[in-house]
This record gives sequence, structure tokens and C-alpha cells, in this order.
Amino acid sequence: MAEDKPKGLQEKLEKNVFALLLMVAFVLSIGGIVEIVPLFYLENVLEDNALASDGSPRFPELAGVRPYTPLELAGRDIYLREGCYACHSQMVRPLRDEKERYGHYSLAVESKYDHPFQWGSKRTGPDLARVGGKYSDEWHVAHLLDPRSMVPESVMPRYRWLKDAPIDVVSLKKRVGAMKAIGVPYSEKEIADVSTAVAGKTEMDAMVAYLQSLGTMVKFREGRDYRE
Repeated sequence: MAEDKPKGLQEKLEKNVFALLLMVAFVLSIGGIVEIVPLFYLENVLEDNALASDGSPRFPELAGVRPYTPLELAGRDIYLREGCYACHSQMVRPLRDEKERYGHYSLAVESKYDHPFQWGSKRTGPDLARVGGKYSDEWHVAHLLDPRSMVPESVMPRYRWLKDAPIDVVSLKKRVGAMKAIGVPYSEKEIADVSTAVAGKTEMDAMVAYLQSLGTMVKFREGRDYRE
């Protein structure tokens, strides 16, 4: 008995894996276009670009978001190298329990100079999006040298080698140049002065500088809602 021919589009796709894959790709591309295209012409996609009716910045308190200094950028690279993102997220969700524990929910503009961003989803340790200024530099140094001396229940490993490890200035200068090439607004002078900016600093200094920068660039106002 001859097999019945597919009667409709759905049945045809279900019986032809290649056609099904093409249709899935087509549908996903439509969804992607609908989400991505508006980002090229909407003025209020980033919070710091939002304008009030009179043309003034709607959120002037967000103007403090800046590129990382060379020392902070070196610290961020060390943070990535040591895999800190595997246990710490940098994304406070707009949920009551998270806001009460960590502070104001994270804004997209806070990550605009992050390549790649460090939002994450794993929290073996606490979220670090608002850790800047919460503790002293000395606390961070002691914590990195021996986490359990500061937090007895911590499972974080020690990072004692950071204290004496020099910063790789040559690699850092190339890193700052690479960030400029993809749109981070570093000046040629800042790139030329990288050696001076990190002179005499260790990887410990860089890591602490990076941690102390997190969550400090936006001056949040009580009761202000930054969601469009």
C-alpha cells in the first residue's frame, strides 16, 4: 500500500528534516530582526541616552558611567583569568529580595564598557555588582589572601600570588588599544600613559581597584525608576 502524501505544510515539514530546519531558521531570524532592528534607531534604548521632552538628559545621574582605568581594566582581566565569574554574578535582578540584599537593580548602561559582560547566573559567592565601596581596600586584600580569615564559612580559594605578581604592562597596553578599537572611548594619550598609570602596582592592587569600581559609577536617586 502506497504511503499517503503529506496533506499540509506542517505535515510536510514534520516528514522532511531539512525543510523543518530551514523553517525554524526562518522563524528565528524574523524574531531576531524584530528585536534587534529597533535598537538602531530608538533613542532611549540605553538609559543614559534617554531625553526628556525639553531635550535635556532624562537621567543625568547616569553620566558618571565611564571606561575602566588601566588599573581597573587590568584587575578585570585578572578577575576573568582566575575564573571569579564562575562563582560570582554581577547582575542584581529587579526582585525585592535581591534589592534588599545587594542594592538597586542593575542597569544596562552599567555594562556598556564590559567586553564581555559579567552578569552571570551562578552565586556560590555573593553578587558583586554593588561591592564597590562596601569594604575597605585592606579588607579586600585580606580577603583575597585568606578568604576564611574574613568570612569563616567561605569556600573561596586563596589568591596569595596576586600580592607579588607584577602587572604585564605590554599586554595591558595592547588590551586598552583593543578596547578602543571596538568602541570604548580611550584616548591615544591614555593608551600611551598606561605604563605610568600602573607603575609600581601589583595584580593585587589591580584586582582591588576593579572590585572597588563595581556599582559606583551611577548615583542612584531614591524612588527613581529607570525602566522605560
